Amino acid sequence: MSEAQVVIIGGGVMGVSLLYHLAKEGWQDVVLVEKNDLTHGSTWHAAGLCTHFAHNATIQELRATSVRLYRDILPGETGQDVGFHRSGAMRITRNRDRMDELAHVAGLSKFTGYELELVTPDQIKDLFPLANTDGLIGGIFEPDDGHVDPSLATNAMAQVAVQGGATIKRYNPVLSISRENRLWRVECANGAIRTRHLVNAAGTWGWEVGRMMGLNIPSVPILHQYLVTDTVPEVADRIAAGSAELPIIRDPEESWYVRQERDGLILGPYEKEAQPWSIDGVPPEFGADLLPPDLDRVEHIIEAAMVRIPALGNGGVKTVVNGPITFTPDANPLIGPAAGLQNAWLLTGSSMGVMEGGGAGWFLARWMTHGAPPMDALAVDSRRFGRWADRDYQVEKATECFGLQFGVHYPHEERPAARNKRLSPLHNLMLERGAVMGEAHGWERPNWFSDRTGDVVMPGFRRPGWFARVAKEVDVVTNNVGLADLSVFSKFDVKGPETRAFLEGLGANAAPASGRIGLTHVLTPAGGVLSEFTVAMLAEDHAYLTSAAAAEEIDRDALAAHAAGYEVQITNLTEELGVIGVMGPKSRALLSQLTDANLGPDFPWLTAKEISVAGQSVRALRVSYLGELGWELHAPISQMVALFLALEAAGRDLGLGCYGAYAANSMRLEKGYRSWGSDLTSERTPQETGVGFLVKPEGRKFTGRDSMLERDARDDRWEMVLLDVQTNQTDPFYAHPVTVNGDVVGIVTSGAYGHRTGKALALAFLRKRSLRWGLSVEILGRGHPSNVLDTPPFDPMNMRLKS
Repeated sequence: MSEAQVVIIGGGVMGVSLLYHLAKEGWQDVVLVEKNDLTHGSTWHAAGLCTHFAHNATIQELRATSVRLYRDILPGETGQDVGFHRSGAMRITRNRDRMDELAHVAGLSKFTGYELELVTPDQIKDLFPLANTDGLIGGIFEPDDGHVDPSLATNAMAQVAVQGGATIKRYNPVLSISRENRLWRVECANGAIRTRHLVNAAGTWGWEVGRMMGLNIPSVPILHQYLVTDTVPEVADRIAAGSAELPIIRDPEESWYVRQERDGLILGPYEKEAQPWSIDGVPPEFGADLLPPDLDRVEHIIEAAMVRIPALGNGGVKTVVNGPITFTPDANPLIGPAAGLQNAWLLTGSSMGVMEGGGAGWFLARWMTHGAPPMDALAVDSRRFGRWADRDYQVEKATECFGLQFGVHYPHEERPAARNKRLSPLHNLMLERGAVMGEAHGWERPNWFSDRTGDVVMPGFRRPGWFARVAKEVDVVTNNVGLADLSVFSKFDVKGPETRAFLEGLGANAAPASGRIGLTHVLTPAGGVLSEFTVAMLAEDHAYLTSAAAAEEIDRDALAAHAAGYEVQITNLTEELGVIGVMGPKSRALLSQLTDANLGPDFPWLTAKEISVAGQSVRALRVSYLGELGWELHAPISQMVALFLALEAAGRDLGLGCYGAYAANSMRLEKGYRSWGSDLTSERTPQETGVGFLVKPEGRKFTGRDSMLERDARDDRWEMVLLDVQTNQTDPFYAHPVTVNGDVVGIVTSGAYGHRTGKALALAFLRKRSLRWGLSVEILGRGHPSNVLDTPPFDPMNMRLKS
């Protein structure tokens, strides 16, 4: 049996990229095993498209890093051309919502430094003379995009990695995986390897390798085909005339891409009705095989492409390529720790293998080396799906993502496939009261409440149709009392004689006193925010922790890792307890009808008690994310319906109503409260994010403490501010650049209209601290003057909260 520090399973572009970048980071004894030859999963997919276009800064960086690697770094290291063509790329549209989307992505790109250019139909014609621009209203041009030969790029990375000491074992399929004395044992056809770290980079085989690891990897092979033409006379004439290579062109409305391939063209259609393949396991004998063409499925897309680019019809079909690419339920790759397993990592599930592969390997290598990702990882973190994401869910969502590969990505978008996976016990009651549901980590939760059954509001980038309804929900909470189903929270019990010691070392804040509530941030080794917990100290040996729904797997791993060495027991209560928010100035009057507990001076803000409400035993937490007097009532799911109905009946004479997530978002921004996952991320320290008052480092040791203090002492640290954005009908949401005199100085992390204050509000990071004048937030290409609010615009002294 051989020994290794790292075993990477999979010799596609992502696995080899990790091998390459681990060698660059100085790792020794790294072994890659592959059942076939390298790039078997990507050689068939010779389109090799590379782009900077993405709706998320981290995804954009993965793609930009890939381009730099293929274009500059690998040729410099190996002296070999890896087939990168800097052709540029375009997306064209006749859809005004699409133009809003393109303007939004262009704004994000100004912040990330990969500026993209909005173009007119005339400019589209200049850039791609073979295109028919009838009906187009514009597009976006990506000047640094292009395409690469996946095989050349992958083998170049392999060459450099092997020169750096890495080992590649081709034609060595994995037979089984097990744990042995805290190490991983990988049984291969040519012998076993014992390793500390195991990485599943198996691509198309990622699900099968995951099963060997004890995981249900949310990755599904979907068939994609493209055709390569013979010589296209118009392309050949351009080559003869010395013209530049045509840019890649995508028409999202017709769902196709086209790029030049020598003197012909490649056309890649994405049909709306995707075809999953081998969802219960890829055949063992499958290698780099192609499947038979099935052009009937995409004939209508091919015809539409020929209308837009008539020259496509002049070349004839030389080759049709049909093979599987993997899709996750949200079409983003799976990168990072495998939930619940020690020293196990995922680097798989990318539908854009070569486009993201070079950067994905860099991202995971940095994470493995330094203990923290180099950027906010939430969009790619493999733990963003839980055990609830079963195979049916995976297939339905992956199929939906393929069909919407070129769909418009709206803010507040809720897609319909594979819903109702996790239901609160109040779900039906919420629907009866008009709830329009959204999804959060598999849970259904009310986003807003309609006064009409089945009310559906079309998505868009400008002020949404639910705006007035949310205003009414806010009014109920501000003047009367509102109920909310908050059962989606992640919930954990910590019990044992060392509970206080456990909490003292968990995060940046000290543990609260018994009976009190605190907020603590678990940090990465680099000092960024990994997790945010509300900590209710029910007793000296019993703490109750709640956190964001989407953080469940990440937080469970964080708690389990920290528990080693402490005499405590961690229990995940997420699906055992429900939560009702009772919020507003009349919340005390409502609850007083149903409990004998003293809700006055003996129950101050940030207090937790176990009390009886309507005959039901509940954990009552006096906290509010809305800035109003209120309580959260945490109770067993079997009691939730009776508890809600009792609260509702008692509140009828108090003007009671329900409120949803959109109203809560509006109100929390009026208080300047940060949200985990958007404002609080692993990229920035608590101090940078504006919650430094919750950091208590004196006399305490916790993960990331020294890195955080070092970063906070630097002059180049960032600063989060609350902005009053002067806009009308187009409210901020996220990822808008903040500028001063045209220079980009920051980025909006979250935003909404504040109905209590009449202000459009946004939280934003500024790269230069103390900027206060001349700020502008660019929303959909238009700048809006913005003022920094040094205090929250609603109840800055917390008088209502503490009343």
